[in-house]
Amino acid sequence: MSEIKTTLELALERTKKISISEEDREEIKRKERALKVNSLFHRYREGHLPLNEVLREIERMDQRTRTMVKETLLSQWIDALSLNEEDERLLRGIAALKDQEMHEVRTKLDHLLSQYRKEREKVKQGMKLQLEEALKREGIYGSAVEPNVENDQIWKENLENLNQFYNAKLKDLKEQLRTP
Repeated sequence: MSEIKTTLELALERTKKISISEEDREEIKRKERALKVNSLFHRYREGHLPLNEVLREIERMDQRTRTMVKETLLSQWIDALSLNEEDERLLRGIAALKDQEMHEVRTKLDHLLSQYRKEREKVKQGMKLQLEEALKREGIYGSAVEPNVENDQIWKENLENLNQFYNAKLKDLKEQLRTP
């Protein structure tokens, strides 16, 4: 009687003849490393993985992979720094990967963020007063009147200009972080 083969056995027989080229192997490894870095980036940033665990994961890798992962992760964390978020976790991660104290850059970043927030609030309060005056001229006034600054087109334009100015300064700080 003839032998009945499973689907798996048939598939294995067919794949015996197929071999993966060295380029394909490298591409697969590169994709795996990219997925690993992405996973570490998001899990750490969102607070699901402590920094010591990230560093332990990196140390388990072979030297070549470890170097690539550190460089990529460092670059992603630096790119993720923004004017609108608290970036203390990212700064701790960057300092750990760079193996250096970043007191000067951290101070500059804190100062920049403080300036940005003060300027933003000042512009917002100015816009609020302008909108209240405009409403008052139309006969709408009182303690219950609260203008919606966030939906005003002039506010959006002012905010865009403010963001461009401070993002340029933030970009300079990011470049400082990228240098060894």
